[in-house]
Amino acid sequence: MIENIRELEQMEAMDRVQAINEIKQYIRSVSPFKGEPVDCVQWVPQELVQANDYNPNSVAPPEMELLHVSIKEDGYTQPIVVWQHDGIYEVVDGFHRNRVGKECQDIKDRVHGYLPVVVINDDVTDKGQRIASTIRHNRARGKHQVDAMANIVLDLRRRNWSNEKIAKKLGMDADEVLRLSQVTGLAELFKDRQFSQAWTCEFEDEEVIDEGEMLDD
Repeated sequence: MIENIRELEQMEAMDRVQAINEIKQYIRSVSPFKGEPVDCVQWVPQELVQANDYNPNSVAPPEMELLHVSIKEDGYTQPIVVWQHDGIYEVVDGFHRNRVGKECQDIKDRVHGYLPVVVINDDVTDKGQRIASTIRHNRARGKHQVDAMANIVLDLRRRNWSNEKIAKKLGMDADEVLRLSQVTGLAELFKDRQFSQAWTCEFEDEEVIDEGEMLDD
């Protein structure tokens, strides 16, 4: 074991990271916790980590700066949750931790252009499942935007998800699913209709009444 560690120490940084990742994956393969993504945190080149196109969570500039300070002072205490496909790691949760690692030069230098990730279970291949996973992570922290959530509910309905399935997978009750559906429901209902830019009223056979004439009930 000591000799193997010494071999690692003599490797170039990139080769060492790759070797350590492979060792972690092997350890996970025999671990009683291998079904838990957190059992194997890997460091991957940041250019391989890409944001998803559906995250409804947003962070204000002061909170982003606080996240930067937190990672600067405490280090990465939470990995980025990703789905791995075609050599790419698509963010499921941790979009802003991803941004800090890429956009804050001090952090980027300290982690040598890498990001810590955990890969969600291999069976999560359907986009609807990944969307649901992202929402669950966000809602557990109490953060999501109503308009973005409404669009996601609409997207899941287009994927033939029932209201009951949406509620169960996203941790909502039936009323919340209904309310979010109603946010975009009318726009969706009339999206293919055409309307004129102006409207007019036509009065046929209108009787002209003299200004002084009184009408009886």
